[in-house]
Amino acid sequence: MPQLPPKWYQFLVSMFASLGSILYGYDLGVIAGAIASNNFVAKFNASDNETGAVVSVFTGGAFFGAAFAGPVGDWLGRRWTIMMGAIIFCLGGGLQTGAQNLGYLYAGRAIAGLGVGFLTMIVPLYQAELAHPSIRGRVTALQQFMLGVGALVASWVAFGAWDFPDSSSKQWRLPLGIQIIPAGILALLILLFPESPRWLIDHGRPEEGLRTLARLHAHGDEYDPWVKAEFEQIQDMITFEHEHEAKSYKELFTNRSSFRRLFLACSIQASVQMTGVSAIQYYSVTIFKQIGISGDNTLKYQAISSVIALIAQFICMLLIDTTGRRWAMIGGNLGNCLFFILATILLALFPPGASKNSGASWGFIVMTWLYNFSFSATNGPLSWIIPAEIFDTRTRSKGVSIATMTSFGFNTMIGQVTPIALAHIGYRYYFLFCICNFTNALFFWAILPETAKRPLEEMNYLFTNAPYFVPGMKKTDFETHDLERRVEEVERKGSVSHHEVEIK
Repeated sequence: MPQLPPKWYQFLVSMFASLGSILYGYDLGVIAGAIASNNFVAKFNASDNETGAVVSVFTGGAFFGAAFAGPVGDWLGRRWTIMMGAIIFCLGGGLQTGAQNLGYLYAGRAIAGLGVGFLTMIVPLYQAELAHPSIRGRVTALQQFMLGVGALVASWVAFGAWDFPDSSSKQWRLPLGIQIIPAGILALLILLFPESPRWLIDHGRPEEGLRTLARLHAHGDEYDPWVKAEFEQIQDMITFEHEHEAKSYKELFTNRSSFRRLFLACSIQASVQMTGVSAIQYYSVTIFKQIGISGDNTLKYQAISSVIALIAQFICMLLIDTTGRRWAMIGGNLGNCLFFILATILLALFPPGASKNSGASWGFIVMTWLYNFSFSATNGPLSWIIPAEIFDTRTRSKGVSIATMTSFGFNTMIGQVTPIALAHIGYRYYFLFCICNFTNALFFWAILPETAKRPLEEMNYLFTNAPYFVPGMKKTDFETHDLERRVEEVERKGSVSHHEVEIK
């Protein structure tokens, strides 16, 4: 039987780990339909503030989950952290599904959010540490792609569950309960997959780290030149880190290169929330109602939007290692800006209720779809790809943890502010996102260096030596080619040894 090519093996392992991302996307997509179902409304009779808390307590839990996952990921390893997050999510999902009052529901939402915080932080990091540099972007883009899969499934599950009679709690219990299935599968099977070789080497298990590298990249051949060169490079970098840097959060703020990377990762996660994506995800019913679209049709348009997002995320997976990160991030923000401007103009010229222009309504819907395509093909996946690849081994878990906390913090803020802003200033609220998308593009044009296809161990050189202002930077600037030299050296030594054996 032919063996699976190493890069396909890495991709499939990473795809399984991305079940954790499905949970986040599913919950984002299902909760709006669940809390709006007739049975949920009748059973809980929740006020607007209580309904808002059902939504926001989830992201609050995720904020703390991302915080805990940083040190846990360094202590227990990447796989055990993923398993812990999945088990926590199962507990939260069970409490939500069986909730008899709002207290149970709040607890379930908070605990499920805690689990999602663990998973969204650790999964892209695990993927980045497994993948070959040439496919690392494609592999870590799975985070956003599987999030899109979860949102798509949730849209249709929520839509279908409304067909249950109003007397049945299946209208909301069934959609909330389904999310336990992928979490349970992830918890049961994740330990069958390889641990991060970088974590193993960093924790005094170099032999196991070498075996894992060989399994990932060379069908188990520990003498493969690339495997030996990569192993030596990881060992040398970790030895340097042990000798020169403290393994603590303090280093992220006191070491100039580390802080530069932390600032960039947090800026990316904050900027993504300020594109307006969370406002559209959480309050699509309210936004579409502004232009006279009913709740049932909103669910249908939301499902179509999920399909569009999935197509865009798939395109990103195919192209992101070719296009690079820098111009995809810049272009995505400019595209988002354009579509938000057009949508805002339509709302301003054809005010809801004052205009019966169906063409304007359809124009607004199409603009939201185009925005979703632009975001999902660029900024969404890149918000997970770049933070996971720029830190060194000793700071990666903690740095990604803080960046993910930033994402959930801004996510919660937008979730709280959006309904108030929509009620008081209407379409003028969208000015914020028009401006932020444009300033995001300028900001990353100025400070974001290209990181595509660079080995993780060479990121330290890039962020230590590249200037802070990088608009003229090329993809090939500040490359050390250290890994290529090591591979050539291993191959040369191997050929010399082979030649000596022949002479003897």
